[in-house]
Amino acid sequence: MSPGGGKVKKSGLPYLIGSATSGVMEIALFHPVDTVAKRLMSSKKSVVMAGGKGIDTATLGQIIFKENVGKGVGQKIYGLFPGASFGVVYKVLQRTYKWGGQPLMKGAMDKRFGEAYRNAFGKKNGNDLMHASAGALIGAGEVFLLPLDVLKIKMQVNPEALAGRGVVDIFKNEGFALYRGWNWTIFRNMPGSFALFGANSLVYTRIFGTGGPKESTFGQIFAASMFGGFCSISVSSPMDVIKTRIQNKAFDDPRSGMSVLKDLLKDEGPTAFFKGLTPKLGLVGPKLVFGFTVAQWLISRIDEKINAPQQA
Repeated sequence: MSPGGGKVKKSGLPYLIGSATSGVMEIALFHPVDTVAKRLMSSKKSVVMAGGKGIDTATLGQIIFKENVGKGVGQKIYGLFPGASFGVVYKVLQRTYKWGGQPLMKGAMDKRFGEAYRNAFGKKNGNDLMHASAGALIGAGEVFLLPLDVLKIKMQVNPEALAGRGVVDIFKNEGFALYRGWNWTIFRNMPGSFALFGANSLVYTRIFGTGGPKESTFGQIFAASMFGGFCSISVSSPMDVIKTRIQNKAFDDPRSGMSVLKDLLKDEGPTAFFKGLTPKLGLVGPKLVFGFTVAQWLISRIDEKINAPQQA
């Protein structure tokens, strides 16, 4: 929030630096975790033994490590970094856009619709809903980064589809096919981002009684990020499964999103919508919470330095 005593044009640099740094740190630490979650969501094999008598560790190992399942620890770990080049570009752009863009979107919404939100829902509810709505709009806009996400996921779970092909060749020949599943991506991103930013704001205003990360300690930022992240993953899980299935299939697979959905329900049942939810909450959850916490903390602290009010 800008201090009183006249309007000061604020620099957007804190949002760029904080969110981009968060993206770099996240991909460096958590790319293998993301690979494991994507492979579990994409697999049609069950890792539960017949009669629910435990986990089939052999099948689980084959799903996670693929061709490296029988190799040494070093090769297994290295094999969890496929698509890291696409992952770096995608994650930095995505996190810069999302973590840096949502506060700017919320600020723009506040100027135009703030009074209407507060009059309709109350001061605190209106603020939380504006954060959530801004997040949903930013989530929908993430679809423009979909080709990089598609290539990252294919390298993680279906590398054969890209074998022997360069990046230019892929973009030239596949064209709009790289946007396959764009509608399911929006269906996944909007409620997920609504829950992420709305729940995050709710923790600040209702539990800690602060106005956001600028007025909060690092521990409070972490707690708010954790609640928002876990809400987001849980809400978006069904659409995330469909999105991942669409993106990891071969480029020449003609099935539509609805066909994938019907096949999933027919072959695996409705519980498949939450396939991989436990590893996502346990493995991807910390990744999201880490990135969101670091971004909010860096943005707020850099903003204090760059956009501090000038002393007379």
